[in-house]
Amino acid sequence: MTLEHTSSTHPLLPPTTEDQRFDWLRLLRSRRVGISTFYRLMRDHGSAAAALENLPDIASAAGVENYQICPEAVIHAELSTARSANATLICRGDPAYPARLAELDDAPPMIWLIGCTDILSKPQIALVGARNASSLGGRMARALASGLGDAGFVVTSGMARGIDTAAHLAALNTGTIAVLGGGVDVFYPAENTRLAEDIVTEGGARVSEQPMGLQPQARHFPARNRIISGMTQAVIVVEAAARSGSLITARTALDQGRDVMAVPGHPFDARASGCNMLLRDGARLVRSAEDVIEALSPLTELEASISPELPLVDVPETRSLAEVAALHKRILDRLGPSPVGEDQLIRDLGASSKTISPALTDLELEGRIARGAGGVVSLRT
Repeated sequence: MTLEHTSSTHPLLPPTTEDQRFDWLRLLRSRRVGISTFYRLMRDHGSAAAALENLPDIASAAGVENYQICPEAVIHAELSTARSANATLICRGDPAYPARLAELDDAPPMIWLIGCTDILSKPQIALVGARNASSLGGRMARALASGLGDAGFVVTSGMARGIDTAAHLAALNTGTIAVLGGGVDVFYPAENTRLAEDIVTEGGARVSEQPMGLQPQARHFPARNRIISGMTQAVIVVEAAARSGSLITARTALDQGRDVMAVPGHPFDARASGCNMLLRDGARLVRSAEDVIEALSPLTELEASISPELPLVDVPETRSLAEVAALHKRILDRLGPSPVGEDQLIRDLGASSKTISPALTDLELEGRIARGAGGVVSLRT
């Protein structure tokens, strides 16, 4: 049963005092308060303290008897554990909170981090795959992670066995982030204890939205996967079965407007069936780090060249002909004869509307695309 209440116009502001951070954590840890309910309560009441005060009445109105909010002692214990583990609590709206993750409707209100906070602001690529990876798959993951790290990307993964482990190990010296299904202080699987420690000592980070000390369970990993894809520009899948967590990450990435890429595999290898399915459905084929960099660089360079302080009318003046051509090609590659919503196209490209909308106008004037009712676009046939 969800807790229903009326909407308000209070903006969500990050906590600025320790008491406010305590209240945020206590509200989120309270029974029946998930992420969407947390944000609704904050909008309704303007602060976590006010939301906590009203929560028992809201629960009672929703038919929940004898409701009690999370005891203060539970939060004190979590904060004490965090201090012992040198963990940092980063709230949505804080400068250190990952910008791409903050774009999501279901972005975690808070994440725990052990390691370097600065790494969260660097460009990230997710690299995920099978736990029972083949020798060739592990070699491919290491080559991709090493090449992407040398190109300036942080490699983000889930610290699972197989492909995740290979990716983290290869990116230790260039920067890697492990997103965990359990508490940020819990080493899972236990065999990766040394890896978890090395990620931090080498300048990377471990992050999690779960409470400190929480042992991961199967239901935690789909939520973990949305953070992996949400923080990154693209998700690369190396070896994945037709039914696997890696494919969940890929589908989540598509919903979030991230690029999805996959390494092809032999049709008779079950570990490659998921990757081959992704390629069949339109994922970009990856053979090397250069393929990834080539796919991302035109749009990345274009967006980087546009100052957010410039008004929209000045945007075209910042584009070179090569940048315009590259963006047009990316748009045309995404379109087909069947109409697709302009908003969906923008999410698929992982770009802003101020970047894509003028390009769509150019392509429409050139007669290369058609716009239809309801904000849909398609290739002109």
